[in-house]
Amino acid sequence: QVQLVESGGGLVQTGGSLRLSCSASGAIFSIGEMGWYRQASGKEREMVATISKRGATTNYTEAVRGRFTISRDNTKDQLFLQMDNLKPEDTAVYFCNAKDLGVIDQLTPKYLELWGQGTLVTVSS
Repeated sequence: QVQLVESGGGLVQTGGSLRLSCSASGAIFSIGEMGWYRQASGKEREMVATISKRGATTNYTEAVRGRFTISRDNTKDQLFLQMDNLKPEDTAVYFCNAKDLGVIDQLTPKYLELWGQGTLVTVSS
């Protein structure tokens, strides 16, 4: 079964750091753009950062630019988010997303979009 699993969330004080990880598993032969999204309580899910297939292009929402860094390791099908100088407004459930995730299903290649189950980040003031 193909899945994305996040880890690294937790409770941290304002100004602290956390590093989120996302691991893809299953019969995967390629992954396109990947990204981190977050959803705070009572709010809609929003894009935090995205990274292109080979890592050459990254995009960040203005609220995190300069504080967060997205990266990926294609040899291990992993995605990371280094979060520094965290603020209470960063508190949310963070989700990993993968687009154009290529899998083999009954000998046929297919491309999926997949979400992880989310990991909670809480920043105390």
